[in-house]
Amino acid sequence: MPDGENLNSRGAEEKESHMLLGCIGDDFTGSSDLGNTLAIGGMRVVQYCGLPATDADPAVEAGIVALKSRTVAPAEAVGQSLAAADWLLAQGCRQIFFKICSTFDSRRDGNIGPVIDALMARLGASLSVVCPAFPDNGRSVYQGHLFVGDRLLSESSMRHHPLTPMSDSDIRRWLGHQSRQAVGHVAMPDVRGGADAIRAALKREATAGRPVVVVDAIANADLVEIGSAASDLLLLTGGSGLALGLPGNFGIGPATQSSNWWTGSSGPAVVLSGSCSAMTRLQVSVFANSHPAFEVVPADILSGKLVPDTVVNWFAGQTPGVAPLIYSSAEPRVVEAVQAEYGIERTALAIEAFFAALASQLAASGIERIVVAGGETSGAVVEGLGIASLEIGPQIAPGVPAVRASGRPLWLALKSGNFGDESFFEKALTTLAGGCID
Repeated sequence: MPDGENLNSRGAEEKESHMLLGCIGDDFTGSSDLGNTLAIGGMRVVQYCGLPATDADPAVEAGIVALKSRTVAPAEAVGQSLAAADWLLAQGCRQIFFKICSTFDSRRDGNIGPVIDALMARLGASLSVVCPAFPDNGRSVYQGHLFVGDRLLSESSMRHHPLTPMSDSDIRRWLGHQSRQAVGHVAMPDVRGGADAIRAALKREATAGRPVVVVDAIANADLVEIGSAASDLLLLTGGSGLALGLPGNFGIGPATQSSNWWTGSSGPAVVLSGSCSAMTRLQVSVFANSHPAFEVVPADILSGKLVPDTVVNWFAGQTPGVAPLIYSSAEPRVVEAVQAEYGIERTALAIEAFFAALASQLAASGIERIVVAGGETSGAVVEGLGIASLEIGPQIAPGVPAVRASGRPLWLALKSGNFGDESFFEKALTTLAGGCID
């Protein structure tokens, strides 16, 4: 297709590089989720924490620029995403992947549509696939509707998300509120027809004037076929599952690394949780039964009653060798009450700033392993630690790899709220220590 030729030639003119796939993540946990999928697929992956200041190592085949743009205003998200795209294009990328959450976390007036529009214009792309499906974590798209397990997204706990409540499961309709372009759909019969049928259906939607196309997927095999059908497209938008078939498009096969390649750390550890998802609240409850726990009350932060020094002092008094839990993972009704008193944006920013400062002080005291729950919290922690890039390690749970800060003795797990099972925190600490969880 001409689109692919245009992007390849542009990259070749700007910089000779081995980077093949350029990815833009709208948060840090989703970016490491994508890195996990691509690394398992055999690609050499680096996750950059924000816009890099220098060129990538030529050995990097997939570069992920992780942003904190999921909940910002559309104009700001567009600006950040275009800057990331420009850097990735300068590295010679042949295709751009805009990574969004598998539960589409975006308000009706959110920024996913505007970012897609802007990236398509920047790339000269006439079509973009949109598919947030992630079957391994129970996310599927059928008849254009997003499901979590056997429930419509709008009937799941996501309807109570404090920042991006998802009250509509129809991704076509939700995206239609945001994009300036018409939204199309490729349904399951075409998907099950394989890559050629999907490719023909995409062309049909583009010809009909619907260039932003939501594609159904209920199994990993569907995502592999979609990836194959989209091999020549300039822009893909979706969850990490959409990347399952992408390494093969570049002639790359699954990794064949030895089982002992990952070197972790058995040093001091802490678990930080700022997610209010149902699964994270369960994980917090389970972990707190056998570990010291400190609850961070948002109202105390906002009133000035609680400062990071207080928690650091509490942490210092805990038994060495035991990983304490520090959490702000309240039920929806509690979060809503705080937001009503202090405002949604002020509340979110205050909690993020608190965890960023806390992580920085804990690292300075010698912490080497940090498990973080929550996308916004993970972004705040990484920024607070001043980490420039992350090396992708082994998978802890579907969508969650262990990661290592490049050039620093810091090992992390960055978990989206609803990912992992109830024992995730223990599994993450074991993996970060270099152990096996099989």
